[in-house]
Parts: sequence; C-alpha cells; structure tokens
Amino acid sequence: MKRLLWVLLLLACSAPVLAQDSSLPEGNRMFFPKDTFWGFAQFDLSPPHNEVDPNICAANAGDYGGVNAPCTAFGRYMFWGTVEARPFGKGIWRRFMLFGEGHFVMGKNIPHTLYTWSFDPIGIEHDWGGAIYVGKGFEVRATQHFLFTRLGSIDGNLGPAYLGSNGPWGRYNAIGVRKYFGTRRWGN
Repeated sequence: MKRLLWVLLLLACSAPVLAQDSSLPEGNRMFFPKDTFWGFAQFDLSPPHNEVDPNICAANAGDYGGVNAPCTAFGRYMFWGTVEARPFGKGIWRRFMLFGEGHFVMGKNIPHTLYTWSFDPIGIEHDWGGAIYVGKGFEVRATQHFLFTRLGSIDGNLGPAYLGSNGPWGRYNAIGVRKYFGTRRWGN
C-alpha cells in the first residue's frame, strides 16, 4: 500500500501542467483549511424479501433448521457513509486526499423462512485509501478494502450454511481512476 501511495504522490508532483489547473480552488490555510472534511451518512431500510446480503450465509440457510437456523446474517438495516479529508489547502499538496467508507449491517433474517425487524448487529465492511486530483475532474485513487467484520451473535458458529469470512468482496487493494462531472444544484 505504501508503494501505491508513493506512485500517486509522484504522479501528482511530476505533472507541471496540472499544477496550473485552476479548477481546484485554493484554500485559505496551508494545513487543515475550513473545507478539509466532506462526507455523508445514510440509513437504508430493506423491506421483507429484499434483505441486504453480506454473503455470509447461503441463500438456502433456512434448509438447515428453518426459523431456528443459526445462519441469520441477512440484514434489514444498513447505516453507511463516506468521509474524505483534504488536509492541505495550498500548493500542489491541495490535490492530495484521504478517504474512508464503512457499511454497518443490522438484522436477523433468513430468505423465504424468517423475516424480522430486529436490529441485531451483523457486521461492518470498510475500506480506506488515498487519492490525487489530476485535473479536469479526474482522481487517481489507491484503495485498501478489508474483510467483513462479524459482530454480535453472527461472530459465533453459523452452522452448515456459513459461506466464510470474506463477505461480499473479500480483501483487496486497487488502483482506480474516478471522474467527477456535473454540478450539484444544492449547496451551502
């Protein structure tokens, strides 16, 4: 991961043409300008027969005990969000950003077998990384994604329907490019 961040840093510093791009406004302070943090939080509710599936239990988990099956990791609720930190407000360093995202899943359901409104914790999926703005709405991003962390009763033995600890995406690193476009109609 350190190598990826160094590659991003070198990319940002080695492009003198990009340093003249005025599409990224200068902040009023060098360190931690007033717009350092940006993000959002969101709460989702999934109706019965449309549960959040973090890929911990097999879809036929109800075949292994019916409503009493031990593998009930199908969520009803999800609380998630993103935080971006741009700690530098001036110079080429203003292009650097750190970000993190997390998904907290809650519920106790089994498809076609058990539908509840329980808030039992299931787990957390999260990632973090760094990015460099390279101009014209493009960012080069390095991301570290972690395994799904099981919580509460889901952290024990889940029986024969248990699929493993990888969660929906497993653990990985990625280098990507993101393109921003458009302008929001709402603002401060």
